[in-house]
Amino acid sequence: MRYKNFGFVRVAAAVPKVTIGDPLANVEHMLQLATRAYTQGVQVLAFPELGLTGYSCGDMFSQELLLDTTLDALFHFTTTTARYNTLYVVGLPMRIDGQLYNVAAFVANGSILGIVPKGHIPNYKEFQEDRWFRPGTELRVDIAALNSPDGMPYQVPAGMNIIIDVENLPGLMVGADICEDIWMPMSPGERHALHGATLLVNISASNDTVGKSDFRRLLVNSRSGKCVAGQIYVSCGPWESSAETVFGGDAMISANGTVVAGSKRFSFEPQLIVADVDVAALTRERTQTGTFGAASALERAEYVVVPCSIGELDLSNSFRIPVDPFPFVPSDPATRDARCEEVFSIQMTGLIRRLLHVFKGRTPTVTIGISGGLDSTLALLVLVKAYLHIGWDLKGIIAVTMPGPGTKSRTLKNVFRLCTALGITVRKIPITRAVTRHLRDIGHEPCWACLTCENAQARERTKILMDLGFMINTGDLSEGILGWCTYGGDQDGMYAVNAGVPKTLVRHIVGWEANHQQANIRKILKDILETPISPELTKAVQQTESRIGPYALHDFFIWHMFRHGSWPEKILFLAEVAFEGTYSREIILKWMLVYYERFFGNQFKRDASPNGPKIGAVSISPRGDLRMPSDMEGRLWVDEVMRLGANPPDNE
Repeated sequence: MRYKNFGFVRVAAAVPKVTIGDPLANVEHMLQLATRAYTQGVQVLAFPELGLTGYSCGDMFSQELLLDTTLDALFHFTTTTARYNTLYVVGLPMRIDGQLYNVAAFVANGSILGIVPKGHIPNYKEFQEDRWFRPGTELRVDIAALNSPDGMPYQVPAGMNIIIDVENLPGLMVGADICEDIWMPMSPGERHALHGATLLVNISASNDTVGKSDFRRLLVNSRSGKCVAGQIYVSCGPWESSAETVFGGDAMISANGTVVAGSKRFSFEPQLIVADVDVAALTRERTQTGTFGAASALERAEYVVVPCSIGELDLSNSFRIPVDPFPFVPSDPATRDARCEEVFSIQMTGLIRRLLHVFKGRTPTVTIGISGGLDSTLALLVLVKAYLHIGWDLKGIIAVTMPGPGTKSRTLKNVFRLCTALGITVRKIPITRAVTRHLRDIGHEPCWACLTCENAQARERTKILMDLGFMINTGDLSEGILGWCTYGGDQDGMYAVNAGVPKTLVRHIVGWEANHQQANIRKILKDILETPISPELTKAVQQTESRIGPYALHDFFIWHMFRHGSWPEKILFLAEVAFEGTYSREIILKWMLVYYERFFGNQFKRDASPNGPKIGAVSISPRGDLRMPSDMEGRLWVDEVMRLGANPPDNE
């Protein structure tokens, strides 16, 4: 299914000013925010619990005048917002079948689509709601008969089992619950998700006490994550009564475990929190997670699905998702350091387990090719820490530098400086003579400028490393996806310690480790970080990113293709947002074409890749996350990139 507007839906949480006990004033406050939301292209908008009356009315909830006026205000809101073509969730008290319920009303296109009563009524500590309201579990009817202002009978589906199906936006199904419901071990919202709801709404009146907001955030994120859903959470603000409690106006929008927008707490100004939620990504994630479908099959409750249509999103109207140009690399320094430490620990633990299994008490002989580049440096640092953890002699690590015709003095110098400083064994074995002899044996005169000469060097280096001992492979995730490695050469090895680490993260892990080393090692690592990425296989100056494209772009393509299943046109849209001012549409398309051609052309290399630890959400192991035929045709993807206007690179 190809989604309209790439599957994005614009949602919002509104925290209006509240006049306690005055529904007619409150509906005007809400309409002001509804109008603001309409001008910003919002498609789904939620207001707080009991927002039409105010949450803190107390025993006045039993007054007929208040209840009748509240219902009139709901109809006024419904008719006034009809032209906005938005789906609203509005909180109010409502009499149904002779009892009073705390409900959420779904409103769209001039109609009340459904009434959802609060399922769990708190009556502890500062809460005493069962003094006024009955729980939704006691509702005996499935139709609410409402008295409309014009005297016409108005019947609306009612119950805790209602989902709104937005038919013109494939994948968008909306379910709602109220405040306490989200705090329960098995919430109504979770049942909504199991019955297909991809957007959950919780309208709330959650007061603020010390530490409670942190737990709310955890709660909202946790539910959106385990339900693989978008989540709108909105609570009432400080205009509620402060006689016994204070309400801070906490509101947030979360998607699959990550908060993407939030309110400013304790603000007396009305707030509208807007974000775009990727429903296509959520639907794809549910499809990929087979256990989600298995859980859904166990949920047997009867549900009422109410269809509606709402306005479609104009993506040119200020896209409301912050698109990270470096999705593998956290932007916050503290979070980034924690990520680097965790990745390094996973790599080290995987390598320790493999080394202990291979050598079983024998004297270890482990080899690693060191070029003076980022990947081999990271693999070496992991290997050294593994040896130290096990308690083996670092001299047992044989780091081999194998200069060829393209090796530069800077990288060669850094190899010796780093290995000496780390206290490991380093050997220099030049390969130019051996490769020259091999090339002439096969009838190829060395030119040191063609692919044959490049591949021969990689295979010679691999042969040396394997002959000397247990070879640690140094290639990273990005190189594996692009096939930027020689089959039967640097693609080979006994353990691929970097196989799950994308290139954009490799640099940060090396930098993080540099900051934990003594000054002399730190200085060497800093120079390696400043060295341009190059295979150094020809006499001419080679820079990898000028040949295959910036790794920043490739890692961005990798993330969105594998993490969210996005197609080229959607990835292009996101890349233009993320790299605005850095890469033009023409440049993005140029390297996107290279990306897809190289990805589909190099699965045969990935099929023969050695073991290595899975690090994050994206893995290319043929025994794990990526199982595809090596002769799969990539024409669908390449043709779409060409249709979008791509031109092949000049040097391809």
